[in-house]
Amino acid sequence: MSSTHRQAAEHPLRRTLLSPSVWAVPAGLVSVLALLLPLIYMGGILDPRGDMKNLPIGLVSEDRGATGAEALGPRIAASLRAADPDRHLDWKPLGLAEARRQLASDELYGVLVIPPDFTARVQSLTTGGHQAAPAPARPRIDVLTNPGAGSLGSSLASSTMQQAAHGASQRLGAVLLAGNTADGVPDPGPATRLLLADPVEVSVSVGHPIGTRTGMGLSAFYYALLLVLIGFLSAGIVSSGTDVGLGYAASDFGPLRTHRPLVAISRRQAFLVNTGFTVALAPVTALLLLAVTVGFLDMDAGHLPLLWVYSVCATAAVGVGVQALTSVLGALGQPVAMLLFIALALPSSGGTIPVQAVPAAYRLLAEFEPMRQVTDGVRAIFYFGAQADAGLTRAWAMTGAGLVAALLLGLAVTTYYDRRGLHRLAR
Repeated sequence: MSSTHRQAAEHPLRRTLLSPSVWAVPAGLVSVLALLLPLIYMGGILDPRGDMKNLPIGLVSEDRGATGAEALGPRIAASLRAADPDRHLDWKPLGLAEARRQLASDELYGVLVIPPDFTARVQSLTTGGHQAAPAPARPRIDVLTNPGAGSLGSSLASSTMQQAAHGASQRLGAVLLAGNTADGVPDPGPATRLLLADPVEVSVSVGHPIGTRTGMGLSAFYYALLLVLIGFLSAGIVSSGTDVGLGYAASDFGPLRTHRPLVAISRRQAFLVNTGFTVALAPVTALLLLAVTVGFLDMDAGHLPLLWVYSVCATAAVGVGVQALTSVLGALGQPVAMLLFIALALPSSGGTIPVQAVPAAYRLLAEFEPMRQVTDGVRAIFYFGAQADAGLTRAWAMTGAGLVAALLLGLAVTTYYDRRGLHRLAR
C-alpha cells in the first residue's frame, strides 16, 4: 500500500478513535464503577462494632439465690441491659432450654447464662474469703457462642458478651468492696480485695457446634456466593451464545472471526429462549458444585437432595434476574446486574459480618438482596438441620418471589418493546 493510501486509511481511523462517542461512554462507565465499588464494599465493613445495632443475644438467669440473700441474677441481667443504652445488643430474656433452641435455629448469635449457684458463690466470697479461710469458688457467667452464624459474627458476639460480663463483674465488685470495707468489718486482706474487685469468672463455650470442615462457619457464605456467581455468569454466557447463534453478534475465537446469518427473533422470544437455557443449565451446575465441594473437597454438609434442589432454584432465580435486566437495559444490564447481585449483595448478605453490624442502608438492602436470602437458606441447610424457622422458609419464599418478579419484568418490558416496534435490528 502506498504512503498516500495508508495515510488516507489512517485518517478516518484516528478520527474515529478520538471521537468522544467511542471512548466517552466506556470511560464514564468505568469511572462510575471505580467510584461505586469501593464505596459499596468498604462502606459496609469498616466499623462493625460501631455500626452494631440490636444484635440478638439470649440472656438466661437461672440464679436460685442463697440462704438469707436475694438472688443477684436478675439484678445482673438488668445491669447488662442498662449498660447498653444505645442497644448495640438486643438482650432477649429466655429460659435455658428456649435459648438453646433459638441458638440451634439461628435466631441468636450467642447466649449469656447466669448459673443457678451464682448468688451462693458471691456470698461465699464475702463470708469465706478472709485470710484464714480457704479460697472460695468464684461466681461464674457462661457465654455460649454460635459458630454457625459465621466466624466473625460469632467472634463479635462472643467478645461483646465477654466485655458486658466483665463490666457487670466490676460493678458487682464495687458493691462487694464497699460492703467489706465498711466500719466494723475486718480487713479481708489484699488477695481478697483483688478478687472482690473483679469477682466473676467468664467461661466461654460453644453453644451450637458445627462440623470441622465448614470453614469456621464461612462455608455457607462461600457456597451461596458460588451459586450467585454461577447464576450471573451462566446468564451472560447464554445471552452471548444466543446472540452469536442467531447472528446478532460476531464470534471471535482466537484469530478467527465468524458472523452467522441473521435469524429474526422478537425481544420477547429472545428473553424466553435465554431464560429457558439458563434454567435448563441450573440443575447441571448445581450438581457439579455439589460434587466438587462435598464429593471432592469433603465439605461438611447434610440434607444433600434438599441442598441440590435449593441450589437449582437459587441459581435459576439469579440467572433469570440477570436475563431480565439485560433484556430491559441492553448492554448496560450486565454492570447493573453486577452491582445488584454481587457488589451490593456481599456486604448486605450477613455471610461474613452480621446484618446487625453494618450501616443502616445495608440493613435495608438485606431485606430484599438476593444473596442475603440465598446465604440464609444455605446456612440453614448446612448448620441448622434445614429447619424452616432457621431462615429456610424465608429463603424459599424470597427466592421464588425473585424468580417470578424477574420473569414478569422481562416479559412485560420485552412485550412492550416489541409492540412499540423497538426491534433488535440496528437502525
